[in-house]
Amino acid sequence: MKKVTSVIGAAVLLAVAGLAGCSTAEELCQGYGPQTPRDITRLDGKNTRTFALAPAASEMNLCDIHTHTNAEHKGPGYAVFAGSGTYGRYQCNESASLTAAELAMPAGGGAFSHVKPGDTIEVHWVHTTCDAVPAHGLGSCLPKGCDNPQLRVEAQVFLVVNDPNALDFTSFDYRGTAVNGLHQAKAIPGNTGTPVVFRGSTTGPSFTEAKCSPLEVTWSVRPNCAKVDINSIYRWAENDRFFKETKSHGVRQLVTAPELLSKIE
Repeated sequence: MKKVTSVIGAAVLLAVAGLAGCSTAEELCQGYGPQTPRDITRLDGKNTRTFALAPAASEMNLCDIHTHTNAEHKGPGYAVFAGSGTYGRYQCNESASLTAAELAMPAGGGAFSHVKPGDTIEVHWVHTTCDAVPAHGLGSCLPKGCDNPQLRVEAQVFLVVNDPNALDFTSFDYRGTAVNGLHQAKAIPGNTGTPVVFRGSTTGPSFTEAKCSPLEVTWSVRPNCAKVDINSIYRWAENDRFFKETKSHGVRQLVTAPELLSKIE
């Protein structure tokens, strides 16, 4: 598979370990490429570092699926501020209008923590140009011998409800699916608006505007929420043998400094 030299090879290990970044929280990171997450309704950005956009997800290997509780990005369908903590950030606009039935906890709960009916989650399907096998964590996207991959994240924000008529999360799982010799999700939502595509980085609560991620990532973020059945999330967590996710992750603070954002074309 084609190796792309634009990604910071030596910094890959630092990113996986969560060690890259500035030493003080009072200043912006210096010398880094564009960062993520962002408000996808704002197209401006002053970060001048550029890199080639990654191929379409269908031309790459799926290497990881994980979720974040509340949306890391801010978009047209998820603009309700939910606080600034590790599990804060943005909720789907319809969060306050759910029914009592949609908000009811399933009997017996499930094997997936930090998410419940009424929560918003942002799901990331991470893809790589490496000859990678889907597994737990970002490290699976950067296997030994492939130091300079292109990376793409397909992102969808869901409103979690207790409703069997809502979307079934297992429909978007991997489960060993291969298309043209590439690892692929069974499906990725296609009716939640045209994805906003931009250059950015990895996310997660270990990074801030003062502690930046060195990885170069092409993002494809859908603008609208969709309801997903929490029982299907539990089934995914209980039966998945590849990603071994047991909880929904925390979020990175929204990146707003123009110097850390790419211009969305």
